[in-house]
Amino acid sequence: MRSSILIAAMSALVVVGGCGTSPQANFYTLAPAAAGSDMYTVRTINVLVLPVTLPDMVDRPQIVTRVSANQIHFDEYERWADPLNGQIQRTIVADLAQALNGARVSAYMQDGDPAMLYRVRVDIQKFDASPGDVVTVEALWSVLRPNNAAVLSGRTSVHEPCEGAGYDAVTAAYSAALGAVSHDVATALHAAL
Repeated sequence: MRSSILIAAMSALVVVGGCGTSPQANFYTLAPAAAGSDMYTVRTINVLVLPVTLPDMVDRPQIVTRVSANQIHFDEYERWADPLNGQIQRTIVADLAQALNGARVSAYMQDGDPAMLYRVRVDIQKFDASPGDVVTVEALWSVLRPNNAAVLSGRTSVHEPCEGAGYDAVTAAYSAALGAVSHDVATALHAAL
């Protein structure tokens, strides 16, 4: 009896010891693009960046990468730190704040003259990554002028090379591509003023 308990305990230790550890998840965030030379000084205006829309395929915690023209990969251990649409919205807010010196840019309504509020809407059509190669961001965007005046709109398509094979490089390339989208929006906003 005693030997069977000892054998069972030893067997359990062998099984537990053979299991090892599970892979650890890594979490990533987007970052504003580095300040460029195309900065505009504008009068004090409020800019509201509305929630961003994304394709359902990439609107998930896992980082989605392209394997081939007809195949994608959801990586369970390489994840966004928080919802992707919120990260994209905050990144565009920060990029526009850098590009439009003097503007108050936010993802939330601010105090101020509503007659001076510009609303920015961004619809991400494509958010595609091939690690070690390139990320592609295609966005439709529009700017609603104060008092629901004329709408400015455009389309930005960016192919940003990855500076490495890992997910850090993919995330950095996405951040740079979103900087290009923000630059186009800032240029349109500046022209509208």
